[in-house]
Amino acid sequence: MTGAGATTGLVGFARALRHGGVACGPDRVQAFVAAVDHLDVARRADLYWAGRVTLCGEPDDLPRYDAAFAAWFGGVPPPPPANRARQTSHLAALGNGTAKHARPSPTLKVAASDVEVLRRKDIATLSPAEKRHLHELLAVLDPVPPTRRALRRTPARRGAVDARRTLRDMLATGEPTRPRHRRRATRPRKVVLLIDVSGSMKPYADALLRFAHVVARRMPVEVCTLGTRLTRVTRQLRHRDPEQALRAAARAVPDYEGGTRLGETLKVFLDRWGQRGAARRAVVVICSDGWERGDPALLADQVQRLKRFAHKVVWVNPHAGHAGYRPVQSGIAAALPHVDRLLAGHSLDTLHALLEEVRLA
Repeated sequence: MTGAGATTGLVGFARALRHGGVACGPDRVQAFVAAVDHLDVARRADLYWAGRVTLCGEPDDLPRYDAAFAAWFGGVPPPPPANRARQTSHLAALGNGTAKHARPSPTLKVAASDVEVLRRKDIATLSPAEKRHLHELLAVLDPVPPTRRALRRTPARRGAVDARRTLRDMLATGEPTRPRHRRRATRPRKVVLLIDVSGSMKPYADALLRFAHVVARRMPVEVCTLGTRLTRVTRQLRHRDPEQALRAAARAVPDYEGGTRLGETLKVFLDRWGQRGAARRAVVVICSDGWERGDPALLADQVQRLKRFAHKVVWVNPHAGHAGYRPVQSGIAAALPHVDRLLAGHSLDTLHALLEEVRLA
């Protein structure tokens, strides 16, 4: 199962399973996709058992899994064949990393090992087959938006006494009641992704835009591309299908693989959207290698201006993950004093680290 549509179907099933109460995180979903890739998906029983042993983590998950499988794929769950125990133990080794009292399958061990290698491998060095696998792994990312305290308060079990609700209860019952409490509610914090699509970022631009597509589908986000001009691609990346979203974004970006004028394009973003509200109290992520053909002083001024009203500014430089890297490029050297964090973005693992940085912002 390698098609984008088929992978989307598997991810959709895992998401429905999560809504049903099964705690199947990104690692389990990746194991499910990898396991199905080695099975005959035309056999409904193979698909059922691949999901059951990789997505379920405890006995209480099994009835929930059966109900979700029947609702998503139709029919009733298939019965366990007599020779299924050995195969499911091998699939469990892929999902959980260990399988007790079972001899691991060489094929699935290689699959799990390949996934681990791919997670750490530089995106610029991937083969076409590895890139297709990376796209599948990116599709199952489950980003969690950062949160901030809202102005309104919400009912809670602990916290300040809610005098109005407490008095209302007393008037309704005619006698003293237990005090009601309230606390500050939380709401998602905005995220802004500014992605450099110049020629020097060509090896990473496609993966970063796919990453932005996943983020745009899960949280409030603004996505713009940087090059010789600024292009807002938020609407294009909200399309459900990743391939159609990437094609729409490519049509909208006139300067793909062109030059880099980070200072000028960042100024356009701040003048047009950022200072008016898009970047206020937001987590702003700039994905660029820092090569600047314009004035580095202008870039430094604009990043400093951005820092004044953004909650956090994170610079993602794919070269920062390479051994011996030094931020000597004119753009990154000028902007770095005004950036909260400098992260690498050259592999799937570093993109996971970026999601965690954003979540905790």
